[in-house]
Amino acid sequence: MDIAPMIDHTLLSQDATEQMIEKLCDEAKAYGFAAVCVNPHYVGKAARLLKDTDGKVATVIGFPLGANIKEVKAFEALKAVGDGADEIDMVMNISALKNRKYLQVEEDIRAVVDAVEGQATVKVIIEACLLSTEEKIKACEITRDAGAHFVKTSTGFATGGALIEDVELMYRAVGDEVRIKAAGGIRDYDTARAMIDAGASRIGASASVDIISGYNIKKRF
Repeated sequence: MDIAPMIDHTLLSQDATEQMIEKLCDEAKAYGFAAVCVNPHYVGKAARLLKDTDGKVATVIGFPLGANIKEVKAFEALKAVGDGADEIDMVMNISALKNRKYLQVEEDIRAVVDAVEGQATVKVIIEACLLSTEEKIKACEITRDAGAHFVKTSTGFATGGALIEDVELMYRAVGDEVRIKAAGGIRDYDTARAMIDAGASRIGASASVDIISGYNIKKRF
């Protein structure tokens, strides 16, 4: 199974250089990845590099803690779209969720959804490694109710990344109403494919080329 069109080729490191972003976009074009995912600072550059291609530009909002107030997240998302972003990966307000302030969490997400309505896909990062089972289910339900398009496992900057059991749980929580993005620590084809089999329709990875290389090796045998 060629999963390149399901991968967000990701570079979110603090020390990313322009040359690294150029390489990321070149790889996205060469392999046919769904999108590149970059920090807001590089959205404009990535959009110019991917102009006239099928590749999308994704960026992160309220990253990596999710602790910004909703007005800041909404502004950041709208600015990113203006710079050329097609997809917004926002971090849920994890603290509010844990305090059971569910309306606040929903309003936080809805502020971003409304700000970019009709202009960008919104993915909500729930940071599953920090949540109980009950909290993961509630996070998925709130994401659905707020009108977001995807629920995403992880930032990759917390204590853990994507787990197959989390993807399965998330799929049971929302089914096909909201798509699932598995991200964080996915470094080979078998793991990526297992995430897809569990219910993910998008993979976020910095090791995208290694993942596809593993698929190409399997095809030979």
